[in-house]
This record gives sequence, structure tokens and C-alpha cells, in this order.
Amino acid sequence: MSEVIILEFSGATADHYRDVNKLLGIDYATGQGDWPPPLQSHTASFGPSGLMVVEVWESKEAQAEFMARLGPALAQAGVPQPNRTEWSELLLHHDA
Repeated sequence: MSEVIILEFSGATADHYRDVNKLLGIDYATGQGDWPPPLQSHTASFGPSGLMVVEVWESKEAQAEFMARLGPALAQAGVPQPNRTEWSELLLHHDA
């Protein structure tokens, strides 16, 4: 069963998000790039409280493996630690 992760980064900016994507080889403008295959969905939003990322992964283990690549990119871009990390089991995903 797929797993959903919600990450909230208070104090993170849209520039942080763009910088991390660049470091990961993902084109922020087009969405094209080196996405990890076990990632099924990625959504990011930015608002008054900071950056929120919602992802669907094949498994928690697959996301943990990706952290070997993502963790250094987050650090290099100066992104603060997430103030919220929440996992849940996916019930339904639909792209309209």
C-alpha cells in the first residue's frame, strides 16, 4: 500500500524550494528532471506559514532511501528542519 508524507517547513521560502530542486536536477518551471521512480506524486505549496510538501511514495522505505540524496540538498540550500512530518496510508489518489 502506498504511503503519504506531509512535510511542513516553517521559515522555508519559495527560493529554498527552487534551490533544492535545482540541486536534485529537477526543473522547477517544467517539472521535468531526475524524480525518484518510487515517488508517485509530489505537491508543494507556499503560504504564510512556510513551505508544505505532500508526497505519495511506494513505501516509507523508498522515501527513506531518497533521503540520502534529499538530505544533503536540503542542508546545502539552507532549508530549516521540518516542523511537521506526518505519515499516513493512502486511501485514494486521483489526478483530475
